[in-house]
Order: sequence, then structure tokens, then C-alpha cells
Amino acid sequence: MPDLAEPPLEDSYRALLRAGEVDGGGIAPTSQQAPETESLAVLELELPMIGLQRLRSGDATERKACADAMASAASEWGFFQVTGHGVGREVLEEMRREQARLFRLPFDTKEKAAGLLNGSYRWGNPAATSLRELSWSEAFHVPLASISGEDCHYGRLISLRGVMQEVADAMSRVADTVAGALVENLGHQKAESTTFQASCDGTTCFLRLNRYPACPFAPDTALGLVPHTDSDFLTILCQDQQVGGLQLMKDSRWVAVKPHADALIVNIGDLFQAWSNNRYKSAEHKVVANTKEERFSVAYFLCPSSDSPVGTCAEPSPYQPFTFGEYRRKVQDDVKRTGKKIGLPNFLKPSNTVDGQKREPVR
Repeated sequence: MPDLAEPPLEDSYRALLRAGEVDGGGIAPTSQQAPETESLAVLELELPMIGLQRLRSGDATERKACADAMASAASEWGFFQVTGHGVGREVLEEMRREQARLFRLPFDTKEKAAGLLNGSYRWGNPAATSLRELSWSEAFHVPLASISGEDCHYGRLISLRGVMQEVADAMSRVADTVAGALVENLGHQKAESTTFQASCDGTTCFLRLNRYPACPFAPDTALGLVPHTDSDFLTILCQDQQVGGLQLMKDSRWVAVKPHADALIVNIGDLFQAWSNNRYKSAEHKVVANTKEERFSVAYFLCPSSDSPVGTCAEPSPYQPFTFGEYRRKVQDDVKRTGKKIGLPNFLKPSNTVDGQKREPVR
């Protein structure tokens, strides 16, 4: 008997598989059709580890060394880990328990219940035209402003609201601390750092609760989350410390991120790459599904308001002016039209093109 809590991912998978057999748009086993970067053995590496408590040191040299380490990792990797972040292990463990209860609700309830977590449920990828575009996952992508709002319902999961709010508040403090240090490291004063962060507040950011079900087709023909870059300024991630599965692209190779107890992962988003004039990089990443175990994670996205100009840390910038809303709409249009995100190359100035073709931004 099928599990009524599970989204119909297998149905989508088989439909795309059949379509691929007819028109050639599907995906063959990795050894046959995967890009060259995927055919190489995946390395498991430790991300740079940075203790945020050093930013609170009374020693200015120590504070600068911490900020320099974050800036170096943001430039070289686009990812790093932080400890001393102030988000307690107990609340993160409670968040995982509440997530498990939430995702055990019947699929129809998650998909159709009006107002359940602000109607923010999503699964798979409805726009997928091939297996390469299907994410074997489900999630609630909740605006922070809605967590305590009257229109955001929790049903019988009454305790979920308080835990989500506590996690969101704690991750927001981490994001503000990290973003502020990275902005100042580009040579900006504290006032400019505050202006940068003023466009990203509790009314504009998001908390995303993720679940990656066990997948019988992993890893050759199914991914938990397809390769992508984040469209925000900054992401704070608590990944599953037991199962793992996060991989990022570094030096044209996929690198598996080894889970680390008590550490949160920070990654640079597209907006920060643009704002920093490509000093910091928004690295492509994905989640590999597991054949036997499900995986949970929670992510905080530092985003500005839709009409907020992204701006630049200095001129000249390689990018045309754009707002966050314009960026998101272009991403959505590209995904609908081509099945994949194009992102920052859409906004390069004409001077950053070669023979009429938009040059890829530095990664």
C-alpha cells in the first residue's frame, strides 16, 4: 500500500523516463550521458571552518583575522562553515523533530490545505521536462513575515510555530553577523554595512524546511536537489549531520561536504556575487539523494524586498542595475522556457560580452 504522506515523485520520475524514451530528452545512467565533471570521482572535503566567537574578541587583530578568513572562503569556495554561531543544538534537534511530524502529514493535506504554513508547500519540479530537472524532495518555503501571522496555519502542529520562530531569529542573527563582516571586508564602513542589511529584514527573508525522501533511483538517475545557485544574498544552512548529501562545484569538480556536528554552513548567493563585483562567488551546488535514508535540513535565506535595487559595492560594475524582483522573474522565466536557471549572465553589461555573447561571470 502506498505511503499517503509521500509526494508522487515516483510517478513524475516514470512519466519523465517514458517521455525521454520517446523523444530522447531523458537521462541515461551517469556513465553514458553525465557531464564530464560528474564522471570524475567525487571528493569529500572539509569546508573552511570559522569560529564566529572571534568576531566578538576584544582584540582587533583577532576580529580582522576572522573576517579575512570568511572573505577568503567566500572568494575561493563560495561556502564555509561556522561554529560559535549561537544557534543551540537543542533547538535544532527540536526543529528536526517538528519537521518530521510536519512531513508525515498526508500529501493531500500538505499540498491542498489552505494556509498550511502560508500555502508554501512544494515538491519535485512541476516544470521539469527531463529527469535532469527533477528534484527528489519536498519543502515548505516560508516567508519570515508569515511565521507568526494570522494566515499561517499549523493545524495540530501547534508547537511548530514557536520552534520555527526561534530558529529563524537565531539564523537571522548569524546571517547579519556574517554579511556585515563580509561587507566591511570589501572596504566599507559600518554605516554602509547597515544600509546593505536594512534591505534584508524580517519581512523579506525566508525559512525553508527541506525533506529528501529515500530514493530507489539514486544516485545515477535522480538527485535530491538539482544543480543550482542560490538567488539570495546569503544562505545559512543546517544540514543533516548523519546522512549528508550536499555537494558543491569547486575547480570544475563536485566536492561532497562532510557533515560536521555543531557547525552551520554559509553560502554566498547570486546577489552578493553581483554586489561584490564578483569578489565573492555564488557556487553551484546540489543534493545527492540517498537510497535508504531520508534527510532533513533547514535553510535561512537572506533576501531584500522585491523592489530593492541590488546595487554594487563599487563602480565600475560588470552588471546592469536590477532589482531583486526583476532577477527572480527572469529566473522563473528562464526555468519555464529552458528548464534551467541562467541567472547573473542575463544582467551583464554589453561591455562584458564577447562577440555578442554574454560572458560568464567569474566564479
